[in-house]
Amino acid sequence: MNRFQRLFASRWGLLVIYLAFLGAYLGASGGRLRQHSQYNHFVYLAEGWLKGRLDMPVPPPNENDWARVEVLHLKDGRTLKGMFGKIGPTDRFYPLRGPSLTIDNEQIASRSDIRYVSFPPFPAVVMLPFVAVTHLKFNDVLFTAIWAAINPVLLFLLLRRLRDRGYSKRSVADDLWLTVMFGVGSVYYFSSVIGQVWFTAHVIGVTCAIGYAWASLDAVHPMLAGLCVGLGYATRPAMGFMVPFFVFEAVRATGGWDRLLKWRKEGLPRGLLPKLVRFAIPAGAVLAVLMVHNYLRFEQFGEIGHKYLNIGWQDRIQRWGLVNYHFLSRNLTCALLLLPRIMAQYPFIKVSEHGMSMLVTTPALGYTVAPAERSPLARGLWLSILTTALPSLLYQNSGFQQFGYRFSLDYIVFLVMLLAVGGRKFTWLFKVLVIFGVAVNLFGAITFDRFGGVFAYSDTFFPHGNN
Repeated sequence: MNRFQRLFASRWGLLVIYLAFLGAYLGASGGRLRQHSQYNHFVYLAEGWLKGRLDMPVPPPNENDWARVEVLHLKDGRTLKGMFGKIGPTDRFYPLRGPSLTIDNEQIASRSDIRYVSFPPFPAVVMLPFVAVTHLKFNDVLFTAIWAAINPVLLFLLLRRLRDRGYSKRSVADDLWLTVMFGVGSVYYFSSVIGQVWFTAHVIGVTCAIGYAWASLDAVHPMLAGLCVGLGYATRPAMGFMVPFFVFEAVRATGGWDRLLKWRKEGLPRGLLPKLVRFAIPAGAVLAVLMVHNYLRFEQFGEIGHKYLNIGWQDRIQRWGLVNYHFLSRNLTCALLLLPRIMAQYPFIKVSEHGMSMLVTTPALGYTVAPAERSPLARGLWLSILTTALPSLLYQNSGFQQFGYRFSLDYIVFLVMLLAVGGRKFTWLFKVLVIFGVAVNLFGAITFDRFGGVFAYSDTFFPHGNN
């Protein structure tokens, strides 16, 4: 082991990685670090808990993605909670539970509303100790950047674990290339430098994905894997669907699929059921807490509150629902095909507010489809990518507003793992693609949501209303 390898096998090497990425994130954050973002929803959620409330303790500072439940006090003495429809008859009221009703103004004695943060609550749990000290002044931009720098370190440790367990032949230098590709050569970069509820959730969700992948290898730590899935779901609901990798690893560790398919004759493989049960217990416990949290606010165990978001495309949600095949073609285009506009005059480049293709922001990911070696991890990883990506591909929102397809952060850890175990040599072309991705995402980290939007355009190919 040479000096370079010894450095990154030590705590000092991990500190170097952390400080390098922290510098990249703080540097790109710049003036944003002076105060919290205007969309610090998790801070309001935590502040409400500290005051013993599940709704917002004060009115929202703006009208972007806060859930609004209308409260009607009727002249006949009834009190109804819910929302009026945005499509069809304007006097149609949809209560939290039960069938819709026709309510006209003459029936209403008074009306008010209750505001909630409908985003899954785990990031607010993490922020809670800090919010207890600084309350609504808590700086989510600084918090997100500091937390974000942890993930490249954890990813590097995961990549070394792949090598230690014999699944990867990558050198320390190779794993550092992959870490750089993730940390500053993907949409993780711009997501780490602006705070805001959506991007903070992505950063914390990546931590859950790395913990899940680490614990799932050879199904060695089923309870930790289950906990990470549960917390991932409590951060980004799509991440609750990354279960297949652990299942594949549990089956492989207990005899493989050939052995499992003989279960009627030979019984279940020894050790498989205990691993699955230990995995399910913490995941189920987190899910149960979330369901109670949902019920106490919206009177339904499965309602997180997103359908009550006070947003411009509420009519779209009521027409198609939060998840629908109707949105698939638009979202696939955003994920894989959407390109920037190149112009002959300033600002020379403009990016759609729906973002850009993953193959533009991180072109080295193209190597995932051309592995040189067949890895026993590949099937589980690909299936987890598919199941985790699908909810977002069917979701009513493309990720708007974004620099690149930010929903890819739900499964980017698995894509990096595929590059690690694929065995294809990291040639000069691969490294050029990584460097290109770094340049693209540095541009995004600096310009996104800045300079009066001069580098962004509203893409009329993707209208926002009923579509």
